[in-house]
Amino acid sequence: MDPTTTTRDRRTAPAATGRPRGRRLRRRARQTLTTIHVVSSVGLLGATAATLVLAVSAAATADAAFAHSIYRLMSLQSAVFGIPLSVVALLTGVALGLGTLWGVVQHWWTTAKLALILAVMLDGALMIGPSVDDLRHGAASAGTETRLVVAAAHSLAMLVTATTLSVFKPGGRMRRRRARPAADRRAA
Repeated sequence: MDPTTTTRDRRTAPAATGRPRGRRLRRRARQTLTTIHVVSSVGLLGATAATLVLAVSAAATADAAFAHSIYRLMSLQSAVFGIPLSVVALLTGVALGLGTLWGVVQHWWTTAKLALILAVMLDGALMIGPSVDDLRHGAASAGTETRLVVAAAHSLAMLVTATTLSVFKPGGRMRRRRARPAADRRAA
């Protein structure tokens, strides 16, 4: 590379493979996004742990009015913390992946984290939310409390796994499929 090339030019210059690296975040923007991502992810972890504690407390009590109050609180807690924090964690994670050399699906750990946050969001939308609504409105079937506790524990385990992946960053890069030469494509 030309010695007169600036740092900004190096960020968007083609890599050794000849592919452009794309637009990279500046330091302050990356630090800000990372801070928002970590705070939202840890907040989601705490909100999910609170959901699990509340679900176990409601399932363990014999007082129906107390359990109903807990389910109302869980519904509010999900709307105020769970949903917004999961969306912020997802969006900032994708933005960091696009704006840094880690990429969104270039490394195993970033791909796994993306899959885990999406799974947590689906768990909340398909298992936790409907279970809380059924219990809150008295339309619960047998096993709904158990399903809620298991779903909350599952989400918590996925978030702890995502946090561990963030710290250790295992696994290396994803393999890229190489394009077959035109002669091989015609033969297939």
